[in-house]
Amino acid sequence: MDMDTDLLIVGGGPAGCAAAVMAASVGMRSVLIESGDALCGALRRIPAVRNVLGVTNGPDLAAAIEADLGRCDPCRVELGRRATRIDAYDDHVEVTVQPVGPLGAVGSVRAVGCMGPVGSMEPEGFAQASGTRLTAPYVVVATGVGPLDPESVEWLGGAAGRALPPLWEANPAAIDDRTVLVLGADRPLGTVALAHPELRTRFVVAYPPEDAYKTEEIRQNPRMELVAVHRLELGPVSAPVTAEVRTVEGERRTLTADLAFLNLGSAPAPPAGAVARDRSGYCPPGSQHPRVFTAGDLRSVRFQRIATAMGSGGEAALGAYYASRGLPTETGMSTETGLTTETGGPPTEVGKPPDPTGGG
Repeated sequence: MDMDTDLLIVGGGPAGCAAAVMAASVGMRSVLIESGDALCGALRRIPAVRNVLGVTNGPDLAAAIEADLGRCDPCRVELGRRATRIDAYDDHVEVTVQPVGPLGAVGSVRAVGCMGPVGSMEPEGFAQASGTRLTAPYVVVATGVGPLDPESVEWLGGAAGRALPPLWEANPAAIDDRTVLVLGADRPLGTVALAHPELRTRFVVAYPPEDAYKTEEIRQNPRMELVAVHRLELGPVSAPVTAEVRTVEGERRTLTADLAFLNLGSAPAPPAGAVARDRSGYCPPGSQHPRVFTAGDLRSVRFQRIATAMGSGGEAALGAYYASRGLPTETGMSTETGLTTETGGPPTEVGKPPDPTGGG
């Protein structure tokens, strides 16, 4: 099979972009497929970053990554296209992509670098119900995670039909000097607290006991009231917001706030097809087809950080590069027996079974 693309990359976040840059550094021609209208869309919403070297906020990091991709000649970026299926065969992979939006309408597509036509890519503007198929010897899947549906969260009731915004969308001016009910203790809560120390907001944070570890970075913040619950039932749509809870101590309380926001966590969002999932829904690198490499938050319920995503994206691209040359792709230290200590990527289980609701 004649292919002029060495690597397909699905997902334009930190992991996918790191894979593209690493692939270019070893001479691999790649196509990066991103459903949004810009690279690193989620990064642009993170006002403060304190665990990534060299940057202090998401927008600056996103701009730097975008600039690096702009200098990456062997990479072509396809924006506004969603990968709906990945199929893996003995000698190649196929990725089915659809334009984001109504059938027949192609989203913004921006080519980065000077690579020519892509494998089996149809002419620009082409769209059909079956999708467009791209082919290459290998694929890196870095589609990340998406927000949990509140109706699927067992400890939360009364959310059906309510337009509750996610916490990361909160306007600082709108929540200043207000009491805010936060449903869940996921990482955006710490980001908001870090980015806006000036806010006089009182955060009432209801969360299930299995998410207690997520509260560690904000537990000492005097603006936080942490309420571990077995069950929370939202009251009628009204002002103020009310919720009846049964705490982990068995106490029944009524929580009252001016506003409510979702902060429930996340779940993996891989395309259909050949990407293998574990029992928590995540896609460990060591469980994949030899031509499929997973990277970023998609890999594990744990290790969901910007820095680890970028590292895993680069590692995935190198895995494809080594595989293309018939070299071993396992990571980890060699043992005296010649075997490696791990099969690639982070373990899915660290200390306890994976949390099926996502997070990290």
